[in-house]
Amino acid sequence: MQDTQVIIVLLSIIVGLLSLVILALLGVLIALLTKLRQVAKRVDTVTTNLAKATEWLSPSKVFGEIASLFGKSK
Repeated sequence: MQDTQVIIVLLSIIVGLLSLVILALLGVLIALLTKLRQVAKRVDTVTTNLAKATEWLSPSKVFGEIASLFGKSK
């Protein structure tokens, strides 16, 4: 009877520790996903700004804007 009680106590301690480890890992995973989401937002902003800058630097856009400036002055 004594041996089974020791085994039950040890198993209970192990289950408790494993539960704590799993909760800690879930917390770390949630924190990492939150950081990843913030980085993805920043990357999206950068790519949007880069796309706008690239659009302005295209030759057709530059010449079109210059032509429209001269066209309006007439």
